[in-house]
Amino acid sequence: MSGLVVGADGIARCAWAGSTPDYLDYHDTEWGVPVHGERALYERLTLEAFQSGLAWITILRKREGFRAAFAGFDPEVVARFDDDDRARLMADTGIVRNRLKVDAAIKNAAAVLALREAGGLDELVWSHAPEHHTPPQTTADFRATSPESVALAKALKRAGFVFVGPTTMYAAMQACGLVDDHLAGCHRAGGAR
Repeated sequence: MSGLVVGADGIARCAWAGSTPDYLDYHDTEWGVPVHGERALYERLTLEAFQSGLAWITILRKREGFRAAFAGFDPEVVARFDDDDRARLMADTGIVRNRLKVDAAIKNAAAVLALREAGGLDELVWSHAPEHHTPPQTTADFRATSPESVALAKALKRAGFVFVGPTTMYAAMQACGLVDDHLAGCHRAGGAR
């Protein structure tokens, strides 16, 4: 089937998973697994924003650095980051040093806290999971956005978030299990965990 690779272990996977051991582990243990909880979702949204314009492998390999730099993605802590914290982050080689993305992570932490009065981040994100989703059969079926990712991006922007465009939100929906975009024939397709 187009877009699949069979690994040395004899297991069929989405082809991108076979390109590095980091991708293989991410594909097999995390990508597409439902993610719930304020801190976990804030982390994923932040990492997706930092990934914008870069290869995901860059973010994946710096993930522990991001966790350390952003206080384990505790939104209460990050929302209080000040100019000294911004300077610290911009000097931290363990993360992607981009002023706009650093500022977005801090602004989005405050938005996460504000959402608590309206049901919370988990409720907002998961309210945009599609009722029906057709997983891709081949790589030709891949998409960059969906009506739900457009709606999620708009809802997050209304709630004060930045760096949450429709393409970034679709990637987050894939990563957080709101949609199953493992290719047909992949051992993870159809929710196999």
